[in-house]
Amino acid sequence: MKHAVLALAAALLSCSPADSNSTKTPATAPPAPQAPAETPGRATDYKWLPAGRYNPRQTVAARFAPPRGYQRVPVTTGSFGHWLRHLPLLPMGTRVQLYNGQPKDRQDVHAAVLDLDVGTRDLQQCADAVIRLRAEYQFSQQPDQVHFHLTSGDDIRFQDWYSGTGFKVAGNAVQPTPRPAEAPTHAVFRRYLDQIFTYAGTLSLSKELRPMPLAQVQPGNVLIRGGSPGHAVLVLDVAVQPGSGRRLALLAQSYMPAQQMHVLTNVWDDTSLGAWFLLDPAATLVSTPEWTFRREELGRFE
Repeated sequence: MKHAVLALAAALLSCSPADSNSTKTPATAPPAPQAPAETPGRATDYKWLPAGRYNPRQTVAARFAPPRGYQRVPVTTGSFGHWLRHLPLLPMGTRVQLYNGQPKDRQDVHAAVLDLDVGTRDLQQCADAVIRLRAEYQFSQQPDQVHFHLTSGDDIRFQDWYSGTGFKVAGNAVQPTPRPAEAPTHAVFRRYLDQIFTYAGTLSLSKELRPMPLAQVQPGNVLIRGGSPGHAVLVLDVAVQPGSGRRLALLAQSYMPAQQMHVLTNVWDDTSLGAWFLLDPAATLVSTPEWTFRREELGRFE
């Protein structure tokens, strides 16, 4: 368990198990025209990877084509959605591991595992994994824009942190405290994130987001329920069916205990959608293999 000392923090940080409800989806439509080719991802956009490791043939976009009759929604090169679409994946068949190297109990809920470290502490759980990817994207663009709120509401900026202003928690209060100034390297950034993970969770992340209609879901949106129990699932990609406007999404999560972030698979075998999920705005619930959200629990980063 995380060792946060803010009041109620341990409860708010958890991603507690919940039942999910399956939903049937209509048959897919005839093939749609192919969308124009987009700019591929760049190895330099994924700062945690060792040099030479990025393989454009092993990414979300390369591995998961939209189902028949759908095409990916357009995204702007350099946007969060574009960055997510080209995230690197580990080889097919990779099992999800926990932070301690043990396998996740359930190995039937994922279609792929992201090539992203989980750390060696029980920190990078559900909301933290979403924070991690959003922060990694911002770090790749401009490190000084990275900042996240703690469960207490305090806004902790990476620029302040590496420049020599850390924080400490005393009871329910978060107080600035001096720390050694460092260059904004990725290693320093990861230490900053571990501090954020310790004192943030689904409740704080939900307050970072703005409501988004399910009918307009976009890559980079987050399905989230803040609190305890709570959970967060990131929308990696979206495909649309021309004519009907129906939208499918690729979803990714971490869980509790901290584990490798993984692309979810649609476990209801009557859908023929593989790893894609129909996000039906007329339905009251959005079912994922380990959590069921309400349709209004979709948010977007500013």
